[in-house]
Amino acid sequence: MTIPSQTTSELDKCRRINKSGTEFWTARDLQVLLGYADWDNFLNVIEKGKTSCTRAGVAVSNHFRDITEEIEVGKGAKGKRGNCLLSRHGCYLTAMSGETSKPEVALAQTYFAVQTRRQEVADEQAATIDRVEQRERLKQATKDLNSAAKTSGVQNYALFHDAGYKGLYGMGLAGIKTRKKLGAKDDLFDRAGRSELAANFFRATQAAERLEREKVRGEQAAKETHHKVGAEVRATIKKLGNTVPENLPAEPDIKVIKKQLSAKKTLILKLDRSDESNAES
Repeated sequence: MTIPSQTTSELDKCRRINKSGTEFWTARDLQVLLGYADWDNFLNVIEKGKTSCTRAGVAVSNHFRDITEEIEVGKGAKGKRGNCLLSRHGCYLTAMSGETSKPEVALAQTYFAVQTRRQEVADEQAATIDRVEQRERLKQATKDLNSAAKTSGVQNYALFHDAGYKGLYGMGLAGIKTRKKLGAKDDLFDRAGRSELAANFFRATQAAERLEREKVRGEQAAKETHHKVGAEVRATIKKLGNTVPENLPAEPDIKVIKKQLSAKKTLILKLDRSDESNAES
């Protein structure tokens, strides 16, 4: 038996979006697309999908929501029937629990596996892009801070920045690199994650603003101001119950991450082509 060429496109068409922008499928739609004529039989498949979800340690309610819906039963009369709303992952688990002898089930398994992987890659890519953008924002904030420091009379920028690090990290740059097991030539912020980058962006912008607002003059006064701002950011992090920056793990080098972004874009394109190929089969 050949795989129905319209199954993939129909799976796309049956995808719905709720008011909060979350996608879902209904079990009644999925039942037809997976080739199940009897609802009770398909209900058993859904239950197997829920069991797989539980075994994986994931809350069933995150991917399956049983509902009762009103339907017309003839001559204007209304009746009620059971249905279930499924996430993409819920659909995948259901398809994986279906009868593999059914070509519709086999195609749906591929479809949802590809869709799930595509979303995973897209999510990973979004997080990576955010980190790269935060790194660029910190570069600009550091330039602005250097400008404000110059106006204040700073000449030794290494000591000026170290004062800010000591306030935020509780130690200077050399100590931070040792703590994070970074090489001497490693750029601290090229190895920092999003939370650490955000903390340093706040330190840099607030220090620059304070130097300018208070018209701080003199290198020692500028260093003290920078240290104080860093310490205040550190205190805020502690007050929120979050991890202080020296205890955050080093991340892969941002230069490598930029190359991976290009690779992920290529992977998404491959997944798209694979999906299109399945639809045309």
